Amino acid sequence: MAATANKNSPMHLLDPQVLASLSNLELVAKAAVEGFVIGLHRSPKFGFSQEFVEYRAYGEGDDPRYIDWNVYARTDKTYIKRFLGETNSHLMILLDSSASMGYGSQGLSKLQVGKFLAASLAYMSSRQHDAVGVMVFADEVLSYRPPASRSGSLQGVIHALDKAEAKQGTAIHKPMTRFQENIRRRGLVAVISDFYCDTQELLDNVRPLAVQGQDVILFHLLDPAELAPKLLTSTLFEDMETGHAVEVSPAFMQTEYRDRINAHISAIRKAASGMNCDHVLINTSEPLDKPLHSYLTFREKRG
Repeated sequence: MAATANKNSPMHLLDPQVLASLSNLELVAKAAVEGFVIGLHRSPKFGFSQEFVEYRAYGEGDDPRYIDWNVYARTDKTYIKRFLGETNSHLMILLDSSASMGYGSQGLSKLQVGKFLAASLAYMSSRQHDAVGVMVFADEVLSYRPPASRSGSLQGVIHALDKAEAKQGTAIHKPMTRFQENIRRRGLVAVISDFYCDTQELLDNVRPLAVQGQDVILFHLLDPAELAPKLLTSTLFEDMETGHAVEVSPAFMQTEYRDRINAHISAIRKAASGMNCDHVLINTSEPLDKPLHSYLTFREKRG
């Protein structure tokens, strides 16, 4: 069931249906991140103020003057404030725009939600003075902007995301090969896709990035009808990428299909874990707080 939120709550700004009502993708990113940050401010676990970007765990060599003792009193953990300009990471976003990403049972397609998430990650990282780049792919690399932090780079990334359309098939090796050819510096890599590809193929193409020292997080987008289909009569389904059609029964969707989709998700999660990558499953009907929180946690672990 999709999560709901009061219109006056920060969670309201993270609802994909609410974000879809905004006039452009940059406003979507700004609203989502601001709603997320407001939620963090109100969290009983952490307190945030305006003069810094985020907390990170205290480590040897850090200046103890920046320890937040109020947080320590509440959590029994030692955190310091990370100030604006202190970080110098870079984030590369790989967005899948293959035809299957065009599916949406509740009005919003996986690609639209993927754009919302990608733009929010780019906006959040830009606020933290990280360099941000993007690669949009299907069966070819359709758009590429290398990581940059100069003025206007965020708008360039959002423009590239905004132009993405769901079409063509999926060739996961194309963006991974292009990445290795063009990016040598270690950083963060966020892959946003429904991962309708062979798990071994995904593993074979992501592993070289991990070996190269990249920190990879896989955002696995699935529509609620893909996660828990509710079929009342036999229906003809057509593959959006191959055009192949097959008739399926409600009994198949309730049993064998669910077993297959759960096995596929588990296989990708296991493959990611084996490469020391993170895997985040996203129901596209739910607010974006989970993936944004997962990204901050991922960034902190790898920072």
